Amino acid sequence: MVIKMKLQIEKVISREDMEQLAQLARKIWNEYYIQILSREQIAYMVEKFQSVGAITDQIENQGFEYYNLRPGGAAAGYIGIKAQGDGSLFLSKLYISKEYRGMGYAKEAMDFITELCKERGLNKMWLTVNRYNDNSIKVYEKMGFHIVRAQVANIGNGYSMDDYIMEKNII
Repeated sequence: MVIKMKLQIEKVISREDMEQLAQLARKIWNEYYIQILSREQIAYMVEKFQSVGAITDQIENQGFEYYNLRPGGAAAGYIGIKAQGDGSLFLSKLYISKEYRGMGYAKEAMDFITELCKERGLNKMWLTVNRYNDNSIKVYEKMGFHIVRAQVANIGNGYSMDDYIMEKNII
């Protein structure tokens, strides 16, 4: 059993940070998405979107920011965000490791992201979520998001992402 500790949110900057994030991503994606996706698709997606190389490229060339979620210094989860030219923030990633779910860390992370939006003058947050990921959809709805449309995106290697796009206005 994990005892709830104060959540520290730390920006991913160094190569070591990126390596730790990629390792955590592999763990979380394999423990969570196995109920929705095949092992092969998970491996492909982790390599394409959450490997050290992919994370480095996203941070250095694509304008993404990543943050580690560390209650008591432990690696419990992470956030990936990108400000958009239309005054919105794309919440690309919000993942929490199995043993830390249900402890309020997702809400604390969302509060942090909301404050970033306010500080940066962004008026809306949006994300994509797998259409069959009922638990996450419910969590996002509880946090004020609503489904605006569905999309299917080809991600290569014969795989696609069948997602809802959800939005939340920032007041």
